[in-house]
Amino acid sequence: MLGHNVFDDLPPDLERLRTLRVWHVMWLERIDRKIAALRQREAEQEHGRRSRPPRPDWIVELGIGTGRPPVAVHTGDCYAAGKRHRPVGRDEARRLLAAGLPACTHCYPDQHLGILD
Repeated sequence: MLGHNVFDDLPPDLERLRTLRVWHVMWLERIDRKIAALRQREAEQEHGRRSRPPRPDWIVELGIGTGRPPVAVHTGDCYAAGKRHRPVGRDEARRLLAAGLPACTHCYPDQHLGILD
């Protein structure tokens, strides 16, 4: 197969070659736009990660209704805390537990705080 050109499978005429080129340019532009959109999204996600406040060490789960009364004390990373909560400092968490607010039975903040029954 001497003299075989790897481009022999392309159309032999200029009109079809130009059509193929336009089609490929269109696809490259679409791919470039998608790449740019994904880079932008990644940059926004990274910015969100960097600017997110640090996770608190302790949180108080809040109830529903007037005043949203405290329901339980949790560690800051507890999966069972629910969506309604607020961060508290170590001293406030200890005070709330000592005042009788229940400790979460999943993350055991009372044990982490050194409060024994």
